[in-house]
Amino acid sequence: MAGGFRRAADVHHLRKVPMLLDRTDVEKIAQIAQLARLAVSDAEKGGYAVDLSKILELVEQMNTVDTDRVIPLAYPLDMVQRLRPDEPTEPDQRDLFQRIAPATEEGLYLVPKVIE
Repeated sequence: MAGGFRRAADVHHLRKVPMLLDRTDVEKIAQIAQLARLAVSDAEKGGYAVDLSKILELVEQMNTVDTDRVIPLAYPLDMVQRLRPDEPTEPDQRDLFQRIAPATEEGLYLVPKVIE
């Protein structure tokens, strides 16, 4: 794995046969809708089946593209981004904020526990 990315050649075994849906696959559509937390009426399920099939066909078409020689990019454009210098733009008011905070300890803000 170069740079934390998997090459397409490394994941070819993950490709699956396309899952095509037709208007009669109402159980599959209901299951997918439940997983996605979508409220889909019985009248809409046929349309969703067609739309999902089109998406899955597109994904399968993209899976057929040979990407073995494609180098993954962190950004879609291979350009150098102009960055501003990392300099403070406001005065340091840490001591002021620490004094007015409800609870601090050793320079840290203490907050109530919300997750057990």
